[in-house]
Amino acid sequence: MRDVTSILPLSLETVSFLGEGRKLVDAVSLVVPAGGVTVLLGPNGAGKSLMLRLCHGLLTPSEGRVHWAAGATGRAKRHAMVFQKPIMLRRSVEANIDHALASAGVARLERRERAWAALQRFGLLERATQPARLLSGGEQQRLAIARAWSLRPELLFLDEPTSQLDPAATRQIEELLTGLVAEGITVLMSTHDLGQAKRLADRVLFLHRGRLIEDSLAEYFFVEPQTIAARAFLAGDLIW
Repeated sequence: MRDVTSILPLSLETVSFLGEGRKLVDAVSLVVPAGGVTVLLGPNGAGKSLMLRLCHGLLTPSEGRVHWAAGATGRAKRHAMVFQKPIMLRRSVEANIDHALASAGVARLERRERAWAALQRFGLLERATQPARLLSGGEQQRLAIARAWSLRPELLFLDEPTSQLDPAATRQIEELLTGLVAEGITVLMSTHDLGQAKRLADRVLFLHRGRLIEDSLAEYFFVEPQTIAARAFLAGDLIW
């Protein structure tokens, strides 16, 4: 999916975000290159969700800069976000995808083609005409990912996408994410599930008190974390 007009890498340069009278994200610098799964880990309040929203553009940094690859400014947005609790419109399953495509400026005939491709790709074709809000939790999350996929993103942000799902639905979502990465989509996600992080992550960004204190390949992070806070987190001694 990456080409000469790629929006990646995504770079953060000393990004901070102020709230509640303090820095909730504190001078974070990092680069997200194309490919693989990068997982944000950290205890509750570490700033994981804020980081995703800053990267996606839902929040504006109080300090610092978030920017895409050179020359990407002004190009059609090719990143999408899936939230912990997916937002379902009071419409059918198909209409939820169609609305996202219409908002992105996709022409009507192409919208139908893309919507049906997404429904088929994510196992929702038989649910196409049903109200989206009547789907199970796992189906709603699949729809949210299908909706994002229909926008043809290079980079997909996910905020704890399986935290409210049972083990079977979680396994389905993980399999879908593995398939998306194989298609060339880059994933940046947060999770509170260490098992999931071990299964999916190529790289781990560990946040603590709004600061990025470890940036490591997953295979090294889980075997030999470099900071006291990360070791305590993996041992279960930091409050989530």
